[in-house]
Amino acid sequence: MPGGTKVTITHRLGGNFTVVCDTGMFRIKGSDADCLGEDVPTDASESEGKTDAYGSVGTAEHPGHTGKPADEAVWDQLKKVFDPEIPVNIVDLGLVYSLKVEPLENSTDRHSVTVAMTLTAPGCGMGPVIAEDARNRVLTVPGVNQARVDIVWDPPWTQTMISEDGKMQLGLI
Repeated sequence: MPGGTKVTITHRLGGNFTVVCDTGMFRIKGSDADCLGEDVPTDASESEGKTDAYGSVGTAEHPGHTGKPADEAVWDQLKKVFDPEIPVNIVDLGLVYSLKVEPLENSTDRHSVTVAMTLTAPGCGMGPVIAEDARNRVLTVPGVNQARVDIVWDPPWTQTMISEDGKMQLGLI
């Protein structure tokens, strides 16, 4: 998006911003909030990630953490990730199917987390962005040294997967 483009901020969720303009919808990283005239959130941590052709965000090393990460801490971080079009986190939307914490090879205090998640629709252009945001959040959990997020399509997502909290936020109950 060219500098100076007039945008409307539609969401300020999970430390990131969703904006719309004449050319479409965009997600702005929290670390780039100053470009919008906003304050950079204090938890705007970033890691570089690459998405492959299958929708998987590559494994990234995050040095400095030791000890087994608490599963609840990983889930808490995933609850800070939002679909830019829906004001409900990916956990309460029912997009996260599983998470697995495993020790890295030849180590008892270094761990890898693998998350399997889906999207509300197969054609969602923001899927790789959501997956990268999830991976970056998981990497902030003490004890997580590597993280991988895979986008899967089985089972297909339906609204029945939304949690009670998510349904309340969306006004569905």
